[in-house]
Amino acid sequence: MASAVWVWLLTIVLDTTGQLAFKAVAVDPHAGEGLARWRRMAANPRLWLGITCYVGEFLAWTAFLSLVPLGRGVLLGSINIVAIMLAGRVLFDERLTRMRLLGIGLVGGGVALVGAAL
Repeated sequence: MASAVWVWLLTIVLDTTGQLAFKAVAVDPHAGEGLARWRRMAANPRLWLGITCYVGEFLAWTAFLSLVPLGRGVLLGSINIVAIMLAGRVLFDERLTRMRLLGIGLVGGGVALVGAAL
């Protein structure tokens, strides 16, 4: 099961990095408007980093699901929400309200319970 844990961690890193890359492209204040905005975003290397991470995450997720039951894998995959929210706070100064912190705690606790059975 050690390989399942490593592949699971890889899915978390790739998904979180991809989400953060997409967010960085989306909030670029110099991107402009309309079609010019989309052209500038398409030329941004962070967009391509995000796409690459998503392709890698798709492959890692498929490998992970080949190692664990689907129900357990989907529940363990929920930890991505926590990683993305915390990284969004650090990198984009996004707010973590009490409800979001409660959600992080509940998701983290649920993943810990499911992971203990791994």
